[in-house]
Amino acid sequence: MIPTMLGALILLPILGFLANGSIAFFGRRPDGDTATSARHPLVTLIGPGVILAAFGIAVALFLDMQRAPEQALHIVRYGQWMPVGNLVVDWSLQLDQLSILMVLVITGVGSLIHLFSIGYMRDDASYARYFAYLNLFVAFMLVLVLGASYPVLFVGWEGVGLASYLLIGFWFSDKANAEAGKKAFVVNRVGDFGFLVAMFLIWVTTQKLDFIGAHAALGGMAGTPVVLAIALFLFIGCAGKSAQLPLYIWLPDAMAGPTPVSALIHAATMVTAGVYLVARAAPIFSGAPEASLVITAVGALTALFAATIALRQWDIKKVLAYSTVSQLGYMFVGVGSGAYTAGVFHLVTHAFFKALLFLGAGSVIHAMHHAYHHTHRDDDPQDLRNMGGLAKYMPATAAAMTLATLAIAGIPPLAGFFSKDEILASVFARAHGSPLASASLLGIPGSTVLYLAYGIGVLTALLTAVYMTRMLLLAFYGNSRTGEAEQEMLHEAPAIMTAPVLVLGALTVIGGWLNLPALIPLGPVGILERWLEPVTGSSATRLAGTGHLDHRTETLLVAVATTVAVVGIAIALLRYRKPIADKAHSPVDDSLLARAYHVDGLVDAIIVRPISAFANVVLTRGVETGVDRTFSAGGSMLSRTAALVGSKLQDGDVGKYAWLLAAGALAILAALTLS
Repeated sequence: MIPTMLGALILLPILGFLANGSIAFFGRRPDGDTATSARHPLVTLIGPGVILAAFGIAVALFLDMQRAPEQALHIVRYGQWMPVGNLVVDWSLQLDQLSILMVLVITGVGSLIHLFSIGYMRDDASYARYFAYLNLFVAFMLVLVLGASYPVLFVGWEGVGLASYLLIGFWFSDKANAEAGKKAFVVNRVGDFGFLVAMFLIWVTTQKLDFIGAHAALGGMAGTPVVLAIALFLFIGCAGKSAQLPLYIWLPDAMAGPTPVSALIHAATMVTAGVYLVARAAPIFSGAPEASLVITAVGALTALFAATIALRQWDIKKVLAYSTVSQLGYMFVGVGSGAYTAGVFHLVTHAFFKALLFLGAGSVIHAMHHAYHHTHRDDDPQDLRNMGGLAKYMPATAAAMTLATLAIAGIPPLAGFFSKDEILASVFARAHGSPLASASLLGIPGSTVLYLAYGIGVLTALLTAVYMTRMLLLAFYGNSRTGEAEQEMLHEAPAIMTAPVLVLGALTVIGGWLNLPALIPLGPVGILERWLEPVTGSSATRLAGTGHLDHRTETLLVAVATTVAVVGIAIALLRYRKPIADKAHSPVDDSLLARAYHVDGLVDAIIVRPISAFANVVLTRGVETGVDRTFSAGGSMLSRTAALVGSKLQDGDVGKYAWLLAAGALAILAALTLS
């Protein structure tokens, strides 16, 4: 039964991709226009339907695992993939507590995003192609989290890279969108190089690539240089996929795709793949404390770096994009410090409130776009300076977005408060009496690194509350800057768009109950920690050491986190309570933060331009021209010579033909005689 259900789980979105892709392809007009298939009823039925069905299967699998938790691990083999000498890789899936949790998030939140897309993309000429790509993305993400070995996981890893390229550059007729898709694809290949090296090292060291076999073998080699190298190379892959310093630069540009795509990529799927991989490979990372310190440090710096940039962004989607980078940093602080449950917990709660924020932003953009379209204005519907006062026209969206803002800021008892507080408390606890505290990073004691990570985490929480409250105030409250004629056209999004936002709002409220701390026993305590215990428990215990927080210290940390969130909100309320001008009357914001520290310009100057110049001078003008001249000119001369010889031989002289025939016969006889 389990093999059939797992197979159906992945097969459903693949079939959705094939069906919608066929409708998109065969529904085109002779001139290539896809408008004839734009709103085909089958697309609306199949696109979200296959994901909802997959979610139903995921729920059934979860309930079955709950009934028999001692038999929760299932390895399902569907056939052999690569039999090469000692290297034998099977097409195998692994169902356990961690993978089913990820599957529930992917299919559950993914279903809501698919439903929202029905309303958001209804007027798009490439409606069928959009749902085909969206289904393909989910299919590959399911392969990623269900793969039983590193190669199978890597298939899903590369698959979501391909699907994200297609979705980010969905409106490819606009060069900026096409460039954004290519940028995401190329930057992720840098991270994938690290992943591939790690796989090679795992194979050379253990002769195994399946999770159970490889982790068992490497678990007995803890503290060795090879385990450290494997962990560091794996993290390079994770940093690329989950947008950590310095490989974060693709994620803000991923906003070029449709807004529901941003919700899918940023909230529940692709960008969390790196966090999932660290949790999945916990036996490796727990055996390399130095690598875990690197992950913690990079995560903390990324969280702070992205949060500062978000303070001065005016595009509503860019604010949320940098917020995602920052929150991913928090997740890596959690899994890097060995608090794997805390990191995964924040992954889940972030999926709820960040998907809500992106879909809410999508509703706002949808309303603004239609208002501007009706009055024939060319203003940017995504610029916060063109919004304001939208709560009057979109009360449900405003309420949901306010809830999500409080959650990500860390206001109790919302989901973001519990998961973020657990990460900060875990880092603080491991700063003494743990293998991490005893290790060092570039000569800096591990305890110092962890205390710094905690301090940075608190500062980032303050900045998060500031920039999220700023975004909320500029969009929904204060003076309206949309325009008087446009205000008459503003209204709440259709029910098919508003309903998923409200469902995510409910999840944002109750999501924290998944892993309540003993300090705040509002319900069953530590549900998620007990659920993930068979997968990450031993690795977390190894890195935790004897570090433990007493009741008083834990209470103080909770008070600090809550106070910081409240102070951040208060700062934003004081700073942005005064009316601001619309974009047309606002000065150009050339600040360092608005320009994201000019990192893209530096990358362009240091990497892109030199490589382009090298390719143009050496490869295009040198190698390519040389090859062209050598082979084209040489081939041309050879063909002319052959033509000349042929024309001389075939001149109609019968006597010459007779002599050539006799010479050929004699040559054959001589060859036979001598042999």
